[in-house]
Amino acid sequence: MIAGPCCTRVLADYGAEVIKVEQPGRGDPIRGWRGQSRGHSLLWKHLSRNKRAVTLDLHREEGQRLARRLYGAVDIVVENFRPGVLERWGLAHAQVEEACPRLIMVRISGFGQTGPYRDRAGFGGVAEAMAGMRFLTGYPDRPPTRVGFALADSVAGLYGAIAALAAVEERRRSGRGQEIDVALTEATFSLLDDLLPAYRTLGIIGQRHGTGLPGVAPSSIYPTRDGQYVVIGANNDNVFRRLATLMGRADWLVDPELSHDRGRGQRQAELDAAVAAWTEQFTLAEITGRLAEAGVPGGPVYDIDGICRDPQFQAREMIVEIDDPDVGALALPGIVPRFSRTPGTIAWAGPRMGEHNDEVYGGLLGLSGAEIDALRERGVI
Repeated sequence: MIAGPCCTRVLADYGAEVIKVEQPGRGDPIRGWRGQSRGHSLLWKHLSRNKRAVTLDLHREEGQRLARRLYGAVDIVVENFRPGVLERWGLAHAQVEEACPRLIMVRISGFGQTGPYRDRAGFGGVAEAMAGMRFLTGYPDRPPTRVGFALADSVAGLYGAIAALAAVEERRRSGRGQEIDVALTEATFSLLDDLLPAYRTLGIIGQRHGTGLPGVAPSSIYPTRDGQYVVIGANNDNVFRRLATLMGRADWLVDPELSHDRGRGQRQAELDAAVAAWTEQFTLAEITGRLAEAGVPGGPVYDIDGICRDPQFQAREMIVEIDDPDVGALALPGIVPRFSRTPGTIAWAGPRMGEHNDEVYGGLLGLSGAEIDALRERGVI
């Protein structure tokens, strides 16, 4: 439910005309999710920004016919249903390809359109677990835990957006659209660095390691005097020497075992303990300032309040304030990445249900006001 909206949000941020289709009456389930303000979901406001909202009952034959007309008027369709749903409605790519040969369809599901698990329900949490991410997240003496946001959905959505744009470019040469199959499990699995080759080549099964990585030191999260945390990555040879100088550890500079990655990795516990004892002498602001001046990669472990207060996020316009007609003042994350000549913009937050029915069905499909009213009366839109 989140991956498809993530995909189209990225496209909409850069100027694509995105039409969000919802079930009449009920709307998208995300409208009822967490973080409600004045009866409106803030997640909906974020994911559906810059989109036009229409209602259409795809369970009904009349709604399916109208959907096919929309297919013929757009470049890309993004769907997030379980495999087989569009087929039951006669709206899958193979079923409309002859009538809409230029149509690109991005299909995002838990396990993909093929394979023994294709028919299973698969949300992001399941994908993160099956793809190995949750097994790797947490501490070795505790159960696996979750990442604090919808990672599988987000990365699947990004893959979907990239693939859609690649398919548009390919269509310039071939003149034909195609179906794009994105699985949440595979999108998540693709992020796991060298987990697969390390297992198949070296027999190593990656494990949970808490805040650090075995053999990579000093590189972890360390406490500060004011009860905060700072992350420091000083495992590079040159950076380690800078950190040692900053800490006044001349002995580290002349210790041959600490002059290379392998030696530091073998003394990881010793190094991490020493760095932690050092960082605890300073406040978070003091330690991050010292690290920056010395050229040692480091930064605060922020909560959302810290992010909003940080001058770098502010200077890069990553906290965008807009006035929404439903909730009033609304802060949304800025657009990533930044374009020099044609930057993306946030024109509006998630719209009301069916807000653009007349605009889309009348302007795009050419239906008359009377036809639109009749569709509304019959519950098709």
